[in-house]
Amino acid sequence: MNVVCLLGRLTADPELKRTASDIAVTNFDVAVDRTYQKEGQERQADFIHIVAWRQTAEFITRYFRKGQRIALQGWLQSRSYTDRDGNKRTVYEVVAENAFFAESKKADEMHTQMASGFSTAKNIDFEDITSDDDLPF
Repeated sequence: MNVVCLLGRLTADPELKRTASDIAVTNFDVAVDRTYQKEGQERQADFIHIVAWRQTAEFITRYFRKGQRIALQGWLQSRSYTDRDGNKRTVYEVVAENAFFAESKKADEMHTQMASGFSTAKNIDFEDITSDDDLPF
């Protein structure tokens, strides 16, 4: 059985590409935190290469951006090729069959604002309280 489930953050905006036969495809990396953290050290992450095809690729490129959390389900595949220098290389990647939102829309909007350099306080409307009669404390 070959099943992979990942929860991580996109390291860059995914880009939609098309094959010569007009099939949608996207390739991107996801930073996945390791569960074990040595005391006194920062949490480590693995950077997993993902490929998605057809409707899954279109969905991911339409709704996900750099830094967003994404949950993926798919399978692991390996492929071999010879590089320009004649060296044989092997690549391991996850083929994403399904992608899911992994954070609330509010958290996503806040992350987008922070990533684009805006303070979240600029977008909050505050209401002046003129009397403290209705306050519970």
